[in-house]
Amino acid sequence: MNAPWHNPAATAPEPTIETAGARNLFFSQIIKLPVRARGTKKALGKVTDLVFAVKEPYPEAVGIYLEHGWGQPTEFIPWDRVLEVGRKSVVVMPTPDGQQYPPFVDQPGWLLLDQHLMGKDVLDLDGRRVEVVNDVQLLDAKGRMLLVQVDMSFNGFLRRWGLKNARWMKDDFISWKFVQPLSHEDALATDRVSLSITKNQLAELPPQDLADALEELSGKEQEALFSALDPETAAETLMEAEPRARRQIIADLRRERAKQILTEMSVPQLASLLSVLPHDDASELLELVPEDEARRIKAILADQEARAGDLMDQDFMTFPRTAKVGPTLAEIRISGRDQHSISYVYVTGEDGRTLVGCIDLRELVLAPDPQTLGDIMASPVVTAETDDTVDDLTQLFAKYHYRMVPVTDAEDHILGVVRFNDIMKGPLSPIRR
Repeated sequence: MNAPWHNPAATAPEPTIETAGARNLFFSQIIKLPVRARGTKKALGKVTDLVFAVKEPYPEAVGIYLEHGWGQPTEFIPWDRVLEVGRKSVVVMPTPDGQQYPPFVDQPGWLLLDQHLMGKDVLDLDGRRVEVVNDVQLLDAKGRMLLVQVDMSFNGFLRRWGLKNARWMKDDFISWKFVQPLSHEDALATDRVSLSITKNQLAELPPQDLADALEELSGKEQEALFSALDPETAAETLMEAEPRARRQIIADLRRERAKQILTEMSVPQLASLLSVLPHDDASELLELVPEDEARRIKAILADQEARAGDLMDQDFMTFPRTAKVGPTLAEIRISGRDQHSISYVYVTGEDGRTLVGCIDLRELVLAPDPQTLGDIMASPVVTAETDDTVDDLTQLFAKYHYRMVPVTDAEDHILGVVRFNDIMKGPLSPIRR
């Protein structure tokens, strides 16, 4: 699956500065390398820092920053003057007059790797510390140098301190797309950077894309992204994720956070979630849901023939047949209900409980405001009974193509609704069992 933040370096060859063509290398391999002009052996100085312009999708190198110390002016070598980044030196074009390059002048949107990133704490969006930036991975291709990942591993720490061939453990990268650069001024005032995906940006992505992204991440990177989602989005994303990703995410959740997310799920969704978890984890989560829901979840998990009474939820809206279209739409708008929970409006008789009709929300929106619901409702209504099995419900959905079906008792009192996605797309579907 292609996540919206797919990292082009994730499948790149082992980072090395000897690979022909496009290659991956680390900032630690470049800093302090001698810089010399082409055709000369005399060094202009040593790489003090690399300067990048913050762009999408990855920052791009704009030059080399040289310090000479002892009050001497700095130099800034534009990247288009860089001819080669080699193992032992960086080769650049000489200036036309053979003099020094001009002094470095910081520009808006520029980033200095050593000053702004190396050794900084990376925080998740809740302000909790994740790790320290020990190195930066770069991609060198066709004369362009891109910043693709930061390295949080101990390997990066060793390279940073001169042990450039050391590799003690698995690399721990975070894609640049998750890292917020600091301005030059901010870098002088703080020792922290933060993950860059904002809650507003995440809210704009569909749960399927978020699930794809989570599945391509692991460990702290995955935990940090999931922590930025509001409970409703987190619940939807969790249900779209593969079982392995679900297990990993749940294992890292704090109890209060887990409770918030579980309240956004229907009973079938909770059963689906718990069905892929280890027994101990499932038992702990069951303690966080209301007793009635826990009983129904246990019934679904224990019984291959789960019943409609166990699978239904209470997230639906009813109105009397005498209600008019205009006030009904106004009440729906201020209810704050999710659009998926009100695919249909159910119409009841005088007692407010007996189901007498159903109206598709789209038809309700198009109807004249003065009409009553009784005038436009479809009747009789296709319903399920509390003892209907998953197979019975599957046949109903396959035959009528409804997005949800109401569950009624023997007196036609509406008790709840069963949703198409819970039956036909989840693990309860006969096709998947």
